[in-house]
Amino acid sequence: MQPIEGPRPLPYAPRVRIPTEPIGSIPRPPELLDAMAAHASGKIDEDGLAAARDRAVRDTIRRLEDLGSAVVTDGEQSKPSFATYPLAGLPGLSPDGVVIPFADGHTRRLPALTSGPFRYGVRAATYLRAAQAHATVPVKQAVIAPSALSLLYPPTGIDGYPREAFLDDLADEAEADIRACLDAGAHAVQLDFTEGRLSLKLDPSGGVLDAFIALNNRVLERFSDAERARIAVHTCPGGDQDSTHSLDVDYAALVPKLLQLKAGAFFVQLASEPDPDKVLQVLADHLPDGVRLFVGVTDPVDPRVETPEEVRDRVLAAARHLPADRLGTCDDCGFAPFADDTSTSRETAFAKIRARIEGTALAEQALQ
Repeated sequence: MQPIEGPRPLPYAPRVRIPTEPIGSIPRPPELLDAMAAHASGKIDEDGLAAARDRAVRDTIRRLEDLGSAVVTDGEQSKPSFATYPLAGLPGLSPDGVVIPFADGHTRRLPALTSGPFRYGVRAATYLRAAQAHATVPVKQAVIAPSALSLLYPPTGIDGYPREAFLDDLADEAEADIRACLDAGAHAVQLDFTEGRLSLKLDPSGGVLDAFIALNNRVLERFSDAERARIAVHTCPGGDQDSTHSLDVDYAALVPKLLQLKAGAFFVQLASEPDPDKVLQVLADHLPDGVRLFVGVTDPVDPRVETPEEVRDRVLAAARHLPADRLGTCDDCGFAPFADDTSTSRETAFAKIRARIEGTALAEQALQ
């Protein structure tokens, strides 16, 4: 009698591919910072500033491609900040809006809306098309989540423009911002949702977070399943001038609601977490079917550059909790979400990105 043969091994090992992508912002080069200051003081005109911005975008994309980044961004070189780009040139704003406090004592302040109707002054597709002119690989585009812009409406209200009318206009504008990027051929559109974790610090009951989730889903539900597969959400505890605004908020309170957002992927800060295994287990317990999770493996707030081996080990730790075929990697946050943030050098940012790309490749090899 011939022995019964077991299943034959496959002639090849299935390849585990772990995509890796930047979050968005890269520190602006000194030339651009100088041009911004010169423009503000009237020493150069708008054309001179636009030329400096274009050179910075071209250099950013070239350097990302040289590092082997399969997906690039424009580094937000032309944005005043990740949050306020839609407000450029708009009337009906005052400077005394919501104050965002950071752990080191510094603050950022949003403007406040003083009249309606609310409209975007600039759409993100403007930045996307400028980046595509220089890129040879796919370009992703970051946009601000509508929940962040909902903070523009003052608690005292606006005569003749009730909050519900504002939210209607905001949802329409946010949808148009996302749709224009999809139509322009963005690899993906990433909603920056840093205010999600902050909301739990300001309102531990979760009521503000619930309102944020509902507003964002009100916009996301307007897209088809195929479109939502190209829409992602990024969350982090804020990263500005080497400080954060909500790192002390437990992820376990955020993640179950965060993952109710109707997006195709999530980019989640993790490298700076004190207990990443705890967070990974919460993420694994709530991860929706068909969703890819990009975990942060480099910390932009930490000036030390990670080694590729450290990144590899962080990826392998994530793979012990999450299916490897639904795993990706990213930086925890953007490196300079506000244009005037020079706390991290441009060279450090690119060194960390190199470590992320090389470390993710090492993890791929280890998972074969």
